[in-house]
Amino acid sequence: MQAFNKKTIEDIDPKGKKILVRCDFNVPITDGKIDDDKRIAESLPTIKHLAGKGAKVILCSHLGRPKGEFNMKYSLGIVAKKLSELLGREIMMAKDVIGEDAKAKAAALSDGDIMLIENVRFHAEEEKNDPEFSKALASLAEIYVNDAFGTAHRAHSSTAGVSDYLPAYAGYLINKEISVMGKALENPERPFVAILGGAKVSDKIGVIKNLMEKVDSLLIGGAMAYTFMKSIGGKIGKSLCEDDKLGLAKELLEMAESKKIKIYLPVDHVAADDFSNDAHSIICEWANVPHGWEGLDIGPKTINLYSNIIKCAKTVVWNGPMGVFEFDNFANGTKEVAKAVAESGAVSIIGGGDSAAAIDKLGYADKVTHISTGGGAALEFLEGLELPGIACLQDKN
Repeated sequence: MQAFNKKTIEDIDPKGKKILVRCDFNVPITDGKIDDDKRIAESLPTIKHLAGKGAKVILCSHLGRPKGEFNMKYSLGIVAKKLSELLGREIMMAKDVIGEDAKAKAAALSDGDIMLIENVRFHAEEEKNDPEFSKALASLAEIYVNDAFGTAHRAHSSTAGVSDYLPAYAGYLINKEISVMGKALENPERPFVAILGGAKVSDKIGVIKNLMEKVDSLLIGGAMAYTFMKSIGGKIGKSLCEDDKLGLAKELLEMAESKKIKIYLPVDHVAADDFSNDAHSIICEWANVPHGWEGLDIGPKTINLYSNIIKCAKTVVWNGPMGVFEFDNFANGTKEVAKAVAESGAVSIIGGGDSAAAIDKLGYADKVTHISTGGGAALEFLEGLELPGIACLQDKN
């Protein structure tokens, strides 16, 4: 993994140029209202820079899963309204993606104008990275800018395909995401602690292997901990476990030992007699969850152990909750880890998804260094994989 060596919008003279900007406007919507506009707000620096320098800005994004059909439930019209509000100016909205309306509106843009085309996933060709669709999308503009880190791990027409037909650059958000995470992984201040949670070891195999080459300590939480614990003979009751990954889990623990990397597993658990918020719960020591009970959160001793390790860290990367965070009664481990990370004073990177939601919900967002806007993309980046939406951008000379 290298430092960010791609050309950015700072390398463009945008005046008078039609610029297609891929943003990530895939925001949560309930009853016709946007629940959280963070992703829209994160795109503003790039949009303002380009429009302010006299570019003709054509924004594109997906929203939800319309399955390749024009389904107005997933129209970006609601995003155009929010953008107009946040920018304090009218954002034109095209009725289609590569149709007559989008073409006409793009052709009529004046310097500094901003427009938004309809949901790119209204066309099935988008997710297939269809060359003809990519070409049609690219024909709207003269330059392509990718600023959608959340979809950078997908090789779709609007994230990668258009770069076959237009010079491609990074926006400010992608630049920030890769620069911050890249520096933390390549040249971290030590001790470097990674915290991994979530349900499945299989989702994190690549991340664990890659981080093992870089970190001083790995703290494991969430349901994936029970696969590790069972692999070394622990009793886990009916806790979630990937039985087909027990050999792999044991192998990862042995690999860490040989590299002198400390993998910490929970020393106690909050176990429940049912998978529900109102279930009866008990605290179990080490790998001793009783028959018929399941671990749903890390226990108080583990919280104390993990918090003390985090407190001494100089760099922290966190991806995945410590327990069933959506149940308030089993969210304490995640909350306390979030608090420890926020108060650590370390360079702290939250890898999107549930960890980001936890940090945000608990009001610690301004106390961490960086919250990634892309859960899947952040995970693949931490795994050391090449992201198609970034690989396609022009390299710096």
